[in-house]
Amino acid sequence: MANWVYPHGTAAEGGWDVSLGTADSGLRVEGWAHTGLKVATLAGSGSVLLPAAAEERIVVPLKGAFTVSVDGIDYPMAGRPSVFSGPTDVLYTGTDSEVAITSDDGGRVAIATAPARRHYPTRLVRAADIPVELRGAGNCSRQVHNFGTPAALEADRFIVCEVLTPAGNWSSYPPHKHDEEKDGETSLEEIYYFETQPAAGSAAPADADALGYQRVYASDGRPINVTAEVRTGDVVLVPYGWHGPAMAAPGYDMYYLNVMAGPGPVREWLISDDPHHGWVRAGWVNQDIDPRLPFGG
Repeated sequence: MANWVYPHGTAAEGGWDVSLGTADSGLRVEGWAHTGLKVATLAGSGSVLLPAAAEERIVVPLKGAFTVSVDGIDYPMAGRPSVFSGPTDVLYTGTDSEVAITSDDGGRVAIATAPARRHYPTRLVRAADIPVELRGAGNCSRQVHNFGTPAALEADRFIVCEVLTPAGNWSSYPPHKHDEEKDGETSLEEIYYFETQPAAGSAAPADADALGYQRVYASDGRPINVTAEVRTGDVVLVPYGWHGPAMAAPGYDMYYLNVMAGPGPVREWLISDDPHHGWVRAGWVNQDIDPRLPFGG
């Protein structure tokens, strides 16, 4: 049976904290074909290299600043102190490009990938130019950085964004799916990479265990049943099925990086809500956005 949950360290390979689904990954997941993720923690001026491959990539600094070289051309990226500091510069690279990433002074970086056929040019997107969306309302309020969505980035296959959820709130809610090619829905695999922290401004002790939860369950005859406790560095794969909520436990803020791609003819995020819970959206019109948003001002 395929494994859909990878606690920190269980998807490590070589110098990578996470190496799943990429062209050079030795960790193969049964039934997984359209998306990949690599995460590295670098010390000092450490570096990692991704060989040229038939996949598109987007480099996302999680903590710290980096210089990324694509086919010998350097792109300095300002980065950020943490994922909870607001948007960061991101770098899209087309297919068949060697990518070298060097830390300026230590940090952590993620690279989202997807097998691709069409080549698009390298593009550095500055933090100030990234669309920031405040989605939902009340205790379903969350913040979305839409740097790799079809409206924001020209790419071949993948859709990439990051979501920040204040302590006690639910995101990826109502539960929804995108596992069929039909009117109003596209078939997309999805990766969730998580980071958590004690809530901004809290008096959490030094040994606080920042955590959250992720739910995935069956939408048809294909079996899947995930209720995962998640922390910084954990990954949950969603091959199909209803998914949500992603729950930020009281006292702890939650971040996740989403990577989506699928076999369909169009690059578009079209979803169906679980009919038992979709009615919740209608109530948001009478609620305010959580005043703790946006993270990073």
